[in-house]
Amino acid sequence: MSNANQPQIESKNLMIVGDQMNHEALAYKKCELYAGYFVDPTLKSMAQKLARHHKAHFDNLLSYLDSHQ
Repeated sequence: MSNANQPQIESKNLMIVGDQMNHEALAYKKCELYAGYFVDPTLKSMAQKLARHHKAHFDNLLSYLDSHQ
């Protein structure tokens, strides 16, 4: 798949996206860790849902970057 028609991302914007990816990855890891600690099924489920939410955001940012290479 060619991305020749996609504009390049400016370095400042690339840094911002990279920072956001780091934040999403950290949030995902924390939620997964907390889900492992919780015994209450409601809390465990909520932490797992939040982990999936942050993982999806990370994956979307990664796809965005991949589409602009």
